[in-house]
Amino acid sequence: MRKERIYVCHTFYHAYITFLKEMALPKEQQGGATLVLSNLSTDLTSLIDKVKATEFFEEVIRFDEKPFWYFKELDKYKKDRGNIVINMFYRIAFSRKFAKLEAPFVPVDFREYKEIYVYCDSDPIGLYLNMNHIYYHAVEDGLDTLKTCDNARVSNIGHFNFKNKMAKMNLIFIENGHSKYCLDMEINDKSVLKYDRDFYVEVPRKPLFDRLTSSDKDILLRAFMDNKEEIEMAISEARKAKEERGQKSVLILSDPVCDLEIRKHMMDDLLAEYGQGTKVFIKPHPRDKLDYKSLYPDIPQFGARVPMEILNLMEGAHFDTVISIFTELDAITFADEKLRLAEDFMDKYENPKIHRHNDNI
Repeated sequence: MRKERIYVCHTFYHAYITFLKEMALPKEQQGGATLVLSNLSTDLTSLIDKVKATEFFEEVIRFDEKPFWYFKELDKYKKDRGNIVINMFYRIAFSRKFAKLEAPFVPVDFREYKEIYVYCDSDPIGLYLNMNHIYYHAVEDGLDTLKTCDNARVSNIGHFNFKNKMAKMNLIFIENGHSKYCLDMEINDKSVLKYDRDFYVEVPRKPLFDRLTSSDKDILLRAFMDNKEEIEMAISEARKAKEERGQKSVLILSDPVCDLEIRKHMMDDLLAEYGQGTKVFIKPHPRDKLDYKSLYPDIPQFGARVPMEILNLMEGAHFDTVISIFTELDAITFADEKLRLAEDFMDKYENPKIHRHNDNI
């Protein structure tokens, strides 16, 4: 008998959304899904035991997913030969070869499941499923990700329609619903898209959060929070300072952009502009490798592995202002003011061509 559902996650946020999707199901359907945690882009090892301890999923499995550059024999297929037809022949060969090389690292037989959900299918698992003729549902990488960067088009600039037809014939792979064996792609909000497609299925994230029960919230906090007591104390102190002296509180969310030296420069600038006379908190992005603890030891910091939305669940957690660079803030309920600095801010630190992705398609 085939199993019900399996989810392939590459970030803490993916795991968080998977919890929300499963918690929205009728009680009798909950608890039967398999959660696969890939360490390809984010080290999710620390999450495995905590999720298992919640006993919410049937299985929690680690996936040692390998990028294409792990396999040196693929190097010859990635060279630009200056001719789209010749390049396409090599890309077809690359797709088939990569799927075969990835196979030994895939920890489950996906054919055993009725429904497969893959976040960020641009990672090798998407190509693997397509080359092995296994149907799946893609799920948006982050909140309104395509608003900032439509990776399928950005990664395939030049003759996109031709490449898209090749993907629909399963000769090559293109992420985000463009390939043959991707049934559809769940996204939060179609209205923010530059390009809409008939395979985009709108599944708003907010209703999933709004229906959480107190029991659900407790499970999520146990799965994702590390330094709960430390943060609760800092929040209590900030609330007291607001009541006694009117001191405002600011939460700064980091993003894994630029190199580490520039990233520190950015944080220094943010602290100088928004941190004067306020109580500042920092929430590092899970993929941000800058050591904020050592650089800013006096600033309270949420654990990097905590999805930003988890802060909505913390009693008493509230800030006057929350600031991000590219992270979408629509899901936040714990701040009076939300500032998403976006491309205009980044233009000061790097060539705009690097981050203004959708301007180029």
